[in-house]
Amino acid sequence: MSAPALVMIAPGSGDPRVAQVTHCLCAGLRELRPELAVRAAFLDRFPPAPGQVVEELAAAGVAEVVFVPLELAHAVEVDTAITDLVVSLRERHRDMNFIASRPVGPELNLLTILDERLRAALAAARVLELDGLVLSAASSGDVRGSALLARRARQWSTHHRLPCLTAVADGTGPSVAQAIQGLRSQGRRHIAVGSFFLTSDAAYHAQAEQALRCGAVAVSEPIGPCQEVTELVVARYAFAAMDLLDFEQRHTAFDPVFDEDDDFAWETA
Repeated sequence: MSAPALVMIAPGSGDPRVAQVTHCLCAGLRELRPELAVRAAFLDRFPPAPGQVVEELAAAGVAEVVFVPLELAHAVEVDTAITDLVVSLRERHRDMNFIASRPVGPELNLLTILDERLRAALAAARVLELDGLVLSAASSGDVRGSALLARRARQWSTHHRLPCLTAVADGTGPSVAQAIQGLRSQGRRHIAVGSFFLTSDAAYHAQAEQALRCGAVAVSEPIGPCQEVTELVVARYAFAAMDLLDFEQRHTAFDPVFDEDDDFAWETA
């Protein structure tokens, strides 16, 4: 019996650079796990759509598919568009099994990549002084994701011995402008923004422009298609694929289990 196909699902965008991140992740996954059928699919009517990808996999004889949401702010809950998609595909392809893993999420090792991206931005801007940080994300995420984002900000703060506030781009929490103003009210003047975004989508550009207008000394590039994200996608896939073994008994649309991470090493580094 062949392994389930791995289909990464990302928000669609008219900017080809955004889609390219997902395609680069596909290439990395195929190199890491050449035995797997790895595909990319996009929501919001951008090709290839999940249904189109599934049709191609079905024609190739694939019987099982694991969808992995490329979402960094949500830790447990899957977007309703994806859960609805899984239900719809099960109705249309009764001879196939489908499951959605939990999202990539705000995992600890991504904080290291965020740090690398910000260091590069600081060097490019020739910043010599820094006294405040903002961790900016696309959204507050689900309950678990929001708690983890707040923890990541505390860890980043502890690591650099600088105050760090969180900001989100979708209005579900403080904006990057509010976060910068909050740090300024503490007497901080040299503030940099770390972008906890996977791609340079419209939300990323909006928060970056807002941060620079508010006087941020530097804004990092998105996390992008790094090895750490690739490894997290494989981990999410592997865990969800195990649920397909007893799918007939459980019929779950996604896996609600999360793994606790070891924060001590990062906080004390």
